[in-house]
Order: sequence, then structure tokens, then C-alpha cells
Amino acid sequence: MKQITSIQNPFVKNLVLLQDKAKARKQSGTFIIEGQREIELAVKGGYELETVLFLPEIISENQIEKLTSQQVELIEISKEVYQKLAYRDTTEGIIAIAKSKPLQLSDLKLSKNPLILVAEGLEKPGNLGALLRTADAANIDAVIIANPKSDLYNPNIVRSSVGCLFTRQIAVATSEEAIAFLKENNINIYCATLQDSATYHTQNYNDPTALVVGTEATGITEVWRQNSTKNINIPMQGIIDSMNVSVAAAILLFEAKRQRGF
Repeated sequence: MKQITSIQNPFVKNLVLLQDKAKARKQSGTFIIEGQREIELAVKGGYELETVLFLPEIISENQIEKLTSQQVELIEISKEVYQKLAYRDTTEGIIAIAKSKPLQLSDLKLSKNPLILVAEGLEKPGNLGALLRTADAANIDAVIIANPKSDLYNPNIVRSSVGCLFTRQIAVATSEEAIAFLKENNINIYCATLQDSATYHTQNYNDPTALVVGTEATGITEVWRQNSTKNINIPMQGIIDSMNVSVAAAILLFEAKRQRGF
């Protein structure tokens, strides 16, 4: 079995680039997953692993074999190398290199009565990760990331989503492409916005539905408001006029789920 003990190893340096640079991830078509649960969820979500690096003091080959039945290259690494590559403070002793997916709208497989979350223009990886956790909790059909400002395979998104990046169908598109897709599939579009909107709980989400949220600072763009079935709002009863996007998404999604009888 191959072993790497030096942080100066060229392979390790390439992995550091893969962690830090979206360009490196795009060019290689790969990204890094850290942690046993995250790797297991990625495998279940149809992601192909290329290489698994592990710290033998923490995790054994037998444990790795239980995580995946895929034929992958195993590399034993030293504690120094692991600490160089590990993104999290908590240690599980395992890091995987996985092939990314194209995340195209055409790849989405929808149910007869889909419930979809659309997030437009989100910048903070932590918000995107939390949004994906919310989507998983509500067990919705898909998440569409419109006009993303962050690379979806950013390690902070993988981490903050606690593996939920791999548990829901996800597509990345422009807002115009997403709107066209939703209309082609006869999916009602409900946009969370203050302008010309009705209170969210007054609408019927029992038919095919897409709930659209935007950034806290600027909200959704005009193209969504112009193409919505109905604009909706969450009545704010405090002093501020907005809430975290993942919290807003959770309120809207679970109202839709309540109407559908969970």
C-alpha cells in the first residue's frame, strides 16, 4: 500500500490546492470529502471515489471497506499530512477524493408532484450548507442553485451541510434557465420577497411547487418576481425586516410539507 509521510509530497500539495481553489476543483473534476459520515452519504448519493487517504491510528482498512464497496486507491498517511489536509477540528482520520457531478437541470428526476427549493445568488458557503441541511430535513425533491456565488464543492459547504450536499438532487443554473425549467415542467413558482406579496401561509402548495429564496441583503432579482406564480412573504414581527435564508427556507418548506400532510 502506498504511504505518504511528508507534507512536501507533490500529491499532498495538489490536494491542498484542491481544498483551497475552486479553479483546481473545476480543472480536475474532483473535490475532497472529509469524515466517515460524509463519505458514506456521498457513496449512497452516487458519487464515485478515486482515492481514500487515512490515518491508521484512527481508522482501519476494514472500517473503510464498510464505508464503500467501490474499488478505490488507499493511501496511508502520517499524522502530519492528515493535519495539513484536514479541514475540521474534529478528527475522524479519513479523507476522500471524489469525482464531481455536472449538476445539470436535465439530470433532475422529479416526482409527479415535486417540491423544489430554489436559492438565488447565495454567497456564504455556511448559508448554502445550512440550506442543504434544511432541504434534507424536509425531504424535498430537489434544490436548484441559481446564479451561485460559491463553488458547490467548496469544502466549507461540504462541511456545513454535514453531508446533505449528497442526499438531495441538486442542479446549478442561471435564473433564466431555472425559470424556463420550472415552467416547462408546470411547476408553480412562489418567490419570497416583500414586493407585491401575500403572506406565505395563505397560499396552496399542494400542486407542483418551487419555493424561491434569495440573499438577506438584496433578496431575489426582478426576473423571479416577474415570473412568479405568486410572491410571498414571512410576516416579521420584530424590528429587523429579514432573517437568515436557511431559516426562511425552513419556514416555507415545512408549511408546504404541512399542507401535504408531511
